[in-house]
Amino acid sequence: MPHVHLYAVLLLMLCVVTPARAEDAALAKLFSTRAVQGTLVLTNRDGSRSYFHNEARASTPLLPASTFKIPNTLIALDEGVTTEKELLKWDGTDKGLAACNRDQTLASAFKNSCVWCYQELAQRIGLKQYQAWLKKIDYGNALPQPELTTFWLSGDLRISAQQQIAFLKKLYKHELPFKAASYDALRRIMLMEEKPGYRLYAKTGWAGYGEKDTPQIGWYVGYLETGTDVWFFALNMAITKPAEGAYRQQMVMEAMKLKGII
Repeated sequence: MPHVHLYAVLLLMLCVVTPARAEDAALAKLFSTRAVQGTLVLTNRDGSRSYFHNEARASTPLLPASTFKIPNTLIALDEGVTTEKELLKWDGTDKGLAACNRDQTLASAFKNSCVWCYQELAQRIGLKQYQAWLKKIDYGNALPQPELTTFWLSGDLRISAQQQIAFLKKLYKHELPFKAASYDALRRIMLMEEKPGYRLYAKTGWAGYGEKDTPQIGWYVGYLETGTDVWFFALNMAITKPAEGAYRQQMVMEAMKLKGII
């Protein structure tokens, strides 16, 4: 009988712990009300508080698209192939986005998701350096293939939402092998919003942007600093029409409000 009693206690403990990993109904509603499929992982610095929608999708590796600009910026700076002050010269051809049809700094290229800028930097970095860096920083499947200038957009590179969170936490804690100056520059470049009570550092991504094939992949990843904690987030979703692109930021910020973070 004592063994039965012990088993019952252990079972009760498991039942108490399990809800922390359960599907979050409030986050699920953000997706269902918009009739979109996706995942959102939201966790604080030490992992003591975490919320998620769609755990299966959260562990599914997908193309990172422009969220790769986060490590790509660090790699470019550490390799010395560019600086914060360099002006990347536009060649005069239409790039499909008005904001990209002009000369760019690294900061504007990041904020405008300027593909041609980072493709130019990729040519300067080279395949061997990418292979070495992606393994060193344990980024997704670490496969910069088959094309040097498109592996993060339509190639073999894959990363899951859970892996994005793990990478962002290492980034925040300076646990990756980058120079202090590179970390500092990225922090300035990644700052998207600063308001009383919080600072938001983030990057969007959109695999298949402008293409007819659907669904495409939309991302929003980053972290939000409050006065008392840091919250890391990774959202990805299936995009079937252009108007849905705005949902990425909307859902993350609504989730922050729902959970009393901001």
